[in-house]
This record gives sequence, C-alpha cells and structure tokens, in this order.
Amino acid sequence: MPQNPDAADLTARLIRCPSVTPDEGGALTLLADELVAAGFICQRVDQNGTPNLFARWGAKGAARSFGFNGHTDVVPPGDPSSWTHPPFSGHETDGWIWGRGATDMKSGVAAFVAAAIAFVRETPPKDGALILTITGDEEGAGKDGTLALLDWMRAEGEQMSVCLVGEPSNPDRMGEMIKIGRRGSITIHIEARGLQGHAAYPHRVRNPLHALTRLLHDLVTTPLDHGTAHFDPSGLQVTTIDCGNPASNVVPEKARATLNIRFNDLHSGASLETMIRDRADTISAETGVDFTMTSDIAGESFLTEPGPFVDLVAGVVREETGLDPVLSTSGGTSDARFVKDHCPVLEFGLVGHFMHQVDERVPADQVRQLARIYRRILERYFA
Repeated sequence: MPQNPDAADLTARLIRCPSVTPDEGGALTLLADELVAAGFICQRVDQNGTPNLFARWGAKGAARSFGFNGHTDVVPPGDPSSWTHPPFSGHETDGWIWGRGATDMKSGVAAFVAAAIAFVRETPPKDGALILTITGDEEGAGKDGTLALLDWMRAEGEQMSVCLVGEPSNPDRMGEMIKIGRRGSITIHIEARGLQGHAAYPHRVRNPLHALTRLLHDLVTTPLDHGTAHFDPSGLQVTTIDCGNPASNVVPEKARATLNIRFNDLHSGASLETMIRDRADTISAETGVDFTMTSDIAGESFLTEPGPFVDLVAGVVREETGLDPVLSTSGGTSDARFVKDHCPVLEFGLVGHFMHQVDERVPADQVRQLARIYRRILERYFA
C-alpha cells in the first residue's frame, strides 16, 4: 500500500507553491496527484481564471457524504527580506513550519487531505462518500471560488450531507473553539449632496457634512441590538469620511462616508440597508440634503444549530485535546457563508496566531494533531 502523506510534510510542500490569489502556483495540482493516487475522483472547476478542485471518494449520490472545504490561495507576503525564512520556502526548524499560508490555511487543507487519504485506505466506509472542495479564491473576492464549486456540484448532482471548513478557529489553544456560525457583513457607502457656498453665509448653503455627521452620530449611538442566544450584539463601524474640500471657507457640495456592519441573526443585509435609508430620509426631509447609498453584502449571518453534527465534532475535539470547545459565532467571514446554503457547516482548524503576518508559521505537531482530529471525526461519522 502506498505511504499516506504526513500532514506536516504536505503543509511544507504546499507552502512551496506560490499560490497568491488567484494564482494556483501548483498547489491544487499537488493535491490532485495525492488524492487520485488514493482513489479519489478529481475535477478542476476553474472559473474566470480562478483555480478550484473538487474531489470525491465513494459513490456519487451516496446517502450520506462528509465534506471538507478549504483554500490554498494566500495573501501576498510583502517584502521577502522582512522574513526570517523565505515566505515560500516551507522551511521547518525547531518544530515549526514557516511560510505564507502556514496558518491560513495550507496546513488545514493538508490536515484534512492527509486524514481523508488515510481513512479511505485503512478503514474505508462501507457506504457513503467523502467530498473535498478546495478553492484558490478565498482571500480574494470569493465570487469564483467556493461559490463556483457549489454551483458546479448542484449542476452535477453532487451533494455533501455535512461539511467541515478547516479555517483556523482557535484563538489561543487547540480545541478551545468551534465556529457554529458567523455574523453577516455589509459595507454601505453613503453620499450626502447639499448646496455649496461661502462659509460666512450659512443661510445660502445646505451643508452635506452636517447632515451626514448627524446621520452617523445617530447610527453609532443607537445600538442595533443587544445580542441573541448564539450571537454577540451587532456592531457598526464608520470606516471613512471624506468631502475632498481643500478650502476652509467653502461649504462643500458633497460628503461621503463608508460603514461596515457585522450583524447577527436579528438582521439581514437588506433590513439594515432599509433602516439606514429610512433614517437618512428623515434627516433629508429636515435639512434639504439628499442621500444616496450603495451597499455590498459579503455574507448573511447563519447558524448551525447545536445537534448531532455539532456534538460529534465537539466530542472528538474534547477527546483529542482535553478541552471543552466553546461554540462560537465570532470573527469575520469565511467560505462557510456559502456552504451553509448547501448543507450544515462547522469550522474547526488550527490556532490562528500568525495569519497574514510576516514570519507566518505553525507548529508541525499541531498540524499532525489536527489531522488526527479530522480522521477521528470521519471514523465517528461513518461508524
């Protein structure tokens, strides 16, 4: 029987593939070679130049199928001279693997690929299927990555019963947190348009900054909510204000601001946009300043309710690490926001201390431990 890949070694080999979004860099080719050798059917599902890989072991349309999702693309490394070891060297020393993607998330992909290969070679399930969806577009816009894979799967009749995303999920120690959902995220761009004029004659102007800052003050001083059973309170942040006015004695015609809202399951992107439009309309009626808005919803909030799938993953994590994992919805967005429309989804991966940093690195033993956890989850799921 061929030797199963070591998760830490596979991590180092993946790091040596310079797969800065959207370049494949050889990473998906490397994984496909490993998976095909273990009996997986692999299909490239590239879209608009974005590389994606679908892999399945077992029968198409199986009654139950366990899925993993992850990405091999990475953010740019910055100045290579700032790194202790070259960012795409996959250098291993003193038990650490160094390089861009070591934490986010070539190690997570390597762990679930190694676990899946060992599982099907040594203890193959009598029924069911394993499905791996690996994208090269998570660190970018995400439009041509996991979404493209899920669309292709729908067209081809491929289905995951449940899915585990291998993103780093633990703040400080392995086993302390499982992500059972995520807040939604919406960015709203607001433009206020008034009447330009001389600052000494306020009766002849309509100051868009006054109207805009009034709206912003209203939004930031009024809580959106007080949280829910599984979510913290929603948060609104003003990220920029600008009017492009170089003159101190001129009231500008236009002013702009950008908001980012991370919201819980009491809201949707559409309901928040409507709420802000309504408040802007009230101020507009009182000031004569017109507001226009555009928005970009990165993802809606979602929750995988505690139940058998959550209990299975939490139980394995507890047995392997000795910690009782917190069921969390904290953090930003991930591709789980797309997978949740396909099947129940959870996130569990490594400690994320060095994500996107210069000298990104990961303990090799932690990667191997994660692979053991994934292997035990598969064994428990198909038992």
